[in-house]
Amino acid sequence: MPRPATRTVTMITRITATIIMTTVTTIMAMIITATTTIMIMSRMTMGMIITITTTSIAIIPTTTTATSMLMTTNEPVGAGDLAGREAAALYRLMTWLSPAFPVGGFSYSSGIEWAVEAGDVTDIATLADWLDAMLSDGSGFCDATFLVHAYRAAEAGEESLLSEIAELAAAFVPSRERQLETTSQGRAFIEISRAAWDAEGLDTMVAACRTPPVYPVAVGVVTAMHGVPLASTLHAFLHALVSNWISAASRLVPLGQTDSQRVLVKLEAAVAATAKRALSAALDDLGSASFRADLASLRHETQYTRLFRS
Repeated sequence: MPRPATRTVTMITRITATIIMTTVTTIMAMIITATTTIMIMSRMTMGMIITITTTSIAIIPTTTTATSMLMTTNEPVGAGDLAGREAAALYRLMTWLSPAFPVGGFSYSSGIEWAVEAGDVTDIATLADWLDAMLSDGSGFCDATFLVHAYRAAEAGEESLLSEIAELAAAFVPSRERQLETTSQGRAFIEISRAAWDAEGLDTMVAACRTPPVYPVAVGVVTAMHGVPLASTLHAFLHALVSNWISAASRLVPLGQTDSQRVLVKLEAAVAATAKRALSAALDDLGSASFRADLASLRHETQYTRLFRS
C-alpha cells in the first residue's frame, strides 16, 4: 500500500490538474463569448439596420451599427419607384440621342470637312485638338449652355424666358450652313419625339419658343417635359455631339474604327468639364473663341467638293 506522504502528493497533483483544467475551460469560454456577436435586424423602408453587440473579455459591451446595402426584400417595387423612373429616363436618352434617331445628324460635319481639306485635321492628334477646342471654347459649350437654360425654363413653365432663350440661341449660330444644321435637327427632334413620345405640356412649350428651336433648345425642352434629369441629358447630348463629329472625321481623314474610339477616349475629360461649366453658366457667360472652326463653317459653303451639308 502507498505511504501517507505519497497519497498526499497524489491528491495535491490531482487537485492542481483539476484547477488548471477548470481555468483553461473558463478562459476558452470567455474567448468564445468575446468573439460571438448577436445581430439584431430591424426592417427599414429602404433596407435594413444591423445592430451588432459584442461582449469583450473585460465584460464591456460595445455596440456597432451598420447599414446594409442593396438588401433584397419580398416587398414589390412600386410603379413610381425611383429606379423605374431612372430606367425610363435612360431608355429615352439612349433612343433620342442615338445615331439611329432620325434627325439627320450624319449629314453634317460642322465645318470639319473644310478643316480636313485645308490640312488642319490630318490624324488622331490634330482631330482631338480640333474637337477639344470646338467643345470647350466653341459651339459645344454654347449649345450645352443653351440646353441647360432651355431645360430650366421649360421645366418651370416660364414661356417668355424660353422664347428669349430660343431667339438668342438661333442668333448665336455663326454661319448659314450651321444655321441649317441646327434648325433642321431641332425641328426633326421635336416632330419625331412628339409623334412617338408625346408629353403633357410639350406643345405649349414648343409654341412658346415662337422661333423654330435650334437643336440644343429642342433637346432641353423635350427632356424637361418628360422629366429626364438635366445632368444626364447634358452628358448624353455632349457625347452624341462629339460622336457625330468623330463619325464625320472618320470618313474624311479617314480613320479606322479603333482610332475613332481613341479620339472619343481623349475627349472624355473635356465632355465632363464642359458639362460642369454649362450647368453653372449664365447666359452672359456665353461666348466662342474657336475662330478657325467658325471660319471653316463659313468656307465650307463654297468648297468645291463636299460630302456633308455643313
